[in-house]
Amino acid sequence: DLLVIGGGSGGIATARRAASYGKKVIVFEENRYGGTCVNVGCVPKKLMWQASTISHLLHGQAKFYGFGMDNITFDMKGLKERRDDYVKFLNRIYENNLNRDGITHVEGHAKFVDKYTVECNGKKYSGDNVLIAVGGFPYKPNKNTFDGYEFINTSDDFFNKLDYLPKKCCVVGAGYIAVELAQVLQLLGSDVSLFIRGDHPLRAFDILIEKGVHNSLVKSGVKVITNSVLTGIYKEDSGELKVKTEEYVATDASKGKKCNEYSGFDYILYAIGRGPLSEELGLDKTDVKQDKRGFIISDEYEETAQKNVFALGDINNKMALTPVAIRAGRFLADRLFKADQLKLDKSKQTIMKYELVPTVIFTHPPVGTIGYSERDAYKLAKSGDIEAPITIYETHFRNLQYGVIRSTDADKNKRDQENEMLAKKYKIKTHMKVICSGKTEKVIGLHMIGEGCDEILQGFGVAMKMGATKADFDSVCAIHPTAAEELVTLKKPRSNNNFTYEFETWNDDESKTDE
Repeated sequence: DLLVIGGGSGGIATARRAASYGKKVIVFEENRYGGTCVNVGCVPKKLMWQASTISHLLHGQAKFYGFGMDNITFDMKGLKERRDDYVKFLNRIYENNLNRDGITHVEGHAKFVDKYTVECNGKKYSGDNVLIAVGGFPYKPNKNTFDGYEFINTSDDFFNKLDYLPKKCCVVGAGYIAVELAQVLQLLGSDVSLFIRGDHPLRAFDILIEKGVHNSLVKSGVKVITNSVLTGIYKEDSGELKVKTEEYVATDASKGKKCNEYSGFDYILYAIGRGPLSEELGLDKTDVKQDKRGFIISDEYEETAQKNVFALGDINNKMALTPVAIRAGRFLADRLFKADQLKLDKSKQTIMKYELVPTVIFTHPPVGTIGYSERDAYKLAKSGDIEAPITIYETHFRNLQYGVIRSTDADKNKRDQENEMLAKKYKIKTHMKVICSGKTEKVIGLHMIGEGCDEILQGFGVAMKMGATKADFDSVCAIHPTAAEELVTLKKPRSNNNFTYEFETWNDDESKTDE
């Protein structure tokens, strides 16, 4: 009844839901079960984030809480071994679940040989429905034109191979993976430089998150080199790596380009996005259509241009998030098999809604975001697509956990100076923004960066999916003392839409030279 190419989150979720309706399902997977998330994504990343969080607390805050923290050591190799063992444990769970549900699974590379026939390991399989859920791969520069291509590591390499802590690391990229791994490495003890093409990382997000994450990177010690593009990587006589860049600098009169060099690196990590694993699927034997980057085009029902061939997850580039792929896959199986059993027409079938999807970025502190950004809200209100006016509520504060990070010097002047230094070094502010639409002030956007914002978001996401208004937020009694209480105690709207967010920049002219 269903052939599934890809044993990641979306593929397995679809297969298991289909099997629950008594359907015959085969899953093809050429690597480890669980896909990107389990093996080289969410799961090992969150464990590394947890390690860096512990390091951050031990080195930055523990002494202010009375703990003596001398001779702290870190064993990267041991951590990797335990992390890998946990991932293998999850791989076995996925495989056991397939066995328990009676799903045939074939290990090998599957590809189309005609519109509804898939070949794997020399054997041909046919099915009434075919799902493509093969995921993606990390982009790298062009091998034939980029000097030093052989020195590049991707996020896959980071998780699969890296078992030591680099002394000095170059990270390239401005998205989720780049900012997360840059801070992980920095807080574990590496000296990290992050090279980004624009003024800020995470440019697709609300400006509060753009600049909030930029500030958090700098605060954690990451050197953020903006408006820069790496042009080559070179090995020096010392064995260390040097990178060359083109950096775009603005003056009052014009914009210019400057070449720079940065040296002393022992690890180069590229995190410049992910592409679709679609090249070797035999799609030329089908009517499936792709966009110019190779992502498979599918409609709101996840169906491709070829009837009864579907695509979901990272391969269709709608929203590359594990829970989205799982949810979309289960809905697909419901439509294909449960709806058929109940004779439901399309108007009564459930489809994946790719809006109001909460997501978290595991920076330090973490980010939580859902809904429209401020810039999009104003734009849509102006065009009449959402109800005007747009009202913005914000709060900016330091979390209570920083309360004891303070000087006890008896001299007031010295105490004030030291407190100012401690605030700059350790106390990063929490920022929260609530975006409301129309006279009813329906909440259409929520953006946060701060301690606990990753866990706070889920519940508020439920409220927003239910159509919550600002008055609904206000009707809830605050939980004190928490960061979350700020979201139900916001009283005064921000005065205008030209608010400027301050952020710190890194500048060290001695570390680079003009070429």
